[in-house]
Amino acid sequence: MVDDRYVGLLLAVAASTAIGTSTVITKMGLNSAADKRGRPAGSVGLAYLANPIWWGGTLTLAVGEAANFAAYSLAPPLLVTPLGALSVIIGAILASFILNEKLGHLGRIGCGLCVLGTTIIVLHAPADQDISSIPQFFAYALEPGFLLYVVTALCFTLTMMFYAGPRYGRTNPLVYISIASVVGGISVMGIKAFGVAVKLTLEGNNQFVYISTYLFFVTGFGCIVVQLYYANMALDIFSVNLVNPLYYVGFCTATIVSSLILFKGFNTASSADTASLLVGFLVTFLGVHILNVALLDGAAEGRDDAGREYARVGDEEGYVRTPLFAVEEEEGEYEFGAGAGREGTRMQRMGGSVRDEMRISPRPV
Repeated sequence: MVDDRYVGLLLAVAASTAIGTSTVITKMGLNSAADKRGRPAGSVGLAYLANPIWWGGTLTLAVGEAANFAAYSLAPPLLVTPLGALSVIIGAILASFILNEKLGHLGRIGCGLCVLGTTIIVLHAPADQDISSIPQFFAYALEPGFLLYVVTALCFTLTMMFYAGPRYGRTNPLVYISIASVVGGISVMGIKAFGVAVKLTLEGNNQFVYISTYLFFVTGFGCIVVQLYYANMALDIFSVNLVNPLYYVGFCTATIVSSLILFKGFNTASSADTASLLVGFLVTFLGVHILNVALLDGAAEGRDDAGREYARVGDEEGYVRTPLFAVEEEEGEYEFGAGAGREGTRMQRMGGSVRDEMRISPRPV
């Protein structure tokens, strides 16, 4: 019989494929909603809920998350979560073809490093924690170390939601991404616990007689709602190729920290496996970072017909948004308030919509 860990591995790969595809479809829906209202992306509120393309992306995401749920119930989080790098690669490749977001040679190197890092992780991933009942899992969650981590994560999330979000959310992608990542790290533990409950119940050991099973379900589901909301906020404002890598690193890091604290270690067979696992994480993070740098360079640089350098924002007709400048709306014009030392940065309003191009001089760094 095939080991549960390898079944979980296959499910995680399928989940990453669906999730990477969903981000591009969702972005198309967000752009479509903004175009129909003649307003810049990030300012359409919840109008995307009426867009069928957005719902297509959400349905694809739901399929991916369902596969992820099954993967977490069969394999350790330290194996499943890093495989999310595949969703970054798939999202970047599809965005380069569908949304015209430039990938480039450096981006391909980043993708290769992501594949190498995840391969190392798969080869040295630990066995899943041996949990025979939900009360045992609940006992792990009630340990002082994990409770302190949850309280710290809650305080951080509330601060980012109500203080940093309104002030910096539209100019700094890390604000909304950090909320989604930290809450996501907690959601993985809830999903893992509920998945274990379902697995044990199907094996004949009913776990739905325990209140903690339902508590884990509510916690996981509630965290997922918050996670998806703020991930959508980031995706609505910033480029897919900016959000995906940052979100991957943040979410993966939060999950690793949560798992380490909850289970008190990596549960690896040897120190060599632990070292290899850490190297795999570092190589994957490096690949995501290089991919991110390549995508931002492709988004921020270009030349017009006269040879002048420019950055392009928006996604229609080959344009890609860059988060390098904060947009402040004025009558008839959009100006970039964070462009100190960069002369000539501006965008004209055309027919009630935003002209998705800005000239910059000198070249931004």
